[in-house]
Amino acid sequence: MLTRLSQSEARRLAISSQGLDGHWHPPKGKEGVVEAIGRLGYVQIDTIAVVERAHHHTLWARCPDYTPQMLHQLQTVDRRIFEYWANAASYIPMADYRFYLPQMRAAANRRHEWYLSNEGREIRKHVMARIRDEGPLRSADFKAPTGRKRGSWWDWKPAKQALEWLFDMGELMIAERRNFQRLYDLTERVLPASVNTTVPSPEDVARFIVRRVLGTWGVAPVSELRWGWHRHPGIADAVAELTSTGEVTAVRIGGLEEDWLALTRTVEAPGQAPGSDHVHILSPFDSMVIRRSHLARLFDFHCKLECYMPAPKRQWGYFCLPILCGERFIGRIDAKAHRKAKTLIVRKLIAEPSVREFYGVLAALASTLWTFAAFNGCEQVVIEKTTPAQLKKPLQRELT
Repeated sequence: MLTRLSQSEARRLAISSQGLDGHWHPPKGKEGVVEAIGRLGYVQIDTIAVVERAHHHTLWARCPDYTPQMLHQLQTVDRRIFEYWANAASYIPMADYRFYLPQMRAAANRRHEWYLSNEGREIRKHVMARIRDEGPLRSADFKAPTGRKRGSWWDWKPAKQALEWLFDMGELMIAERRNFQRLYDLTERVLPASVNTTVPSPEDVARFIVRRVLGTWGVAPVSELRWGWHRHPGIADAVAELTSTGEVTAVRIGGLEEDWLALTRTVEAPGQAPGSDHVHILSPFDSMVIRRSHLARLFDFHCKLECYMPAPKRQWGYFCLPILCGERFIGRIDAKAHRKAKTLIVRKLIAEPSVREFYGVLAALASTLWTFAAFNGCEQVVIEKTTPAQLKKPLQRELT
């Protein structure tokens, strides 16, 4: 049976699943953070810090009382999340650990020439022995061999290379981060004894992926049913099975040709529409926007990270933050937090050409800019440029 949804209904379903519609209210404190990570499946980690880093930004967008200390405690003390590779380096619910074991085994089977060399074996033994004896260590705690010069970014010193391999294989875990540097420890000392470590079958993994993708995105085209970097070979069979049991529903979205899927329970209770005054400033690594093709098809919003491009070629700015208002993306800002001056600089705000009602949400946008500034430790907001230019004065009036 095919369920038909309008684009508006499909967008509403996606925003609700992401916890951004204003109708999901997580508990305060760490419990809310745990719920948010569980809802999203993973929260991507990134190093760029012109504003608060992506993982903190993503969680704050859903948990207004969020502080980075909550995430640190959940990883280092409570052990309710762990770091591994999802879409990229990510924080992942500890309850999902077993579903990453096949990925770790696959990493163990991809050992390259250096790993199997005498040098590789000796360095791995050395790294494991030091961590076993001394406790969690950073890559900086291992010195490169005498006479070896550090080369390009990819020519890491041997100990760093060994740490990465051992982490990928699951023999080491990240015990915590200090000043954003990873501390590696033995998995047996990080992983709680209560965690299920039964290796799932390929069929179990495929069902996990389908449920995770649809639970996180609300709706997804068949071509996007993958979790992380790789497409699992058993997805089609899992979709067929879950559709036959009624857990998954085939969806046709008005205006879109490709077949989509959704969890039946969410289609039957799509929830309320987000208010037009409900504004979010999102990280470009937020799971709401990280799948660029998905974002373009469902929301007709095109987003590209331009920080790695030469400045003259940038269209939107160094670090573009999408603005979600209600069920539409209405624009983007290129912002920088000058923390010493306690000032949030909006270097550029660009309204989407198709959004006519932008002026009607300036008050809500100004309010969100102030809360975003406070989250970044800033007490002032400065608007440098807007497109169109006539937005600048009314937005400044709202800010004051």
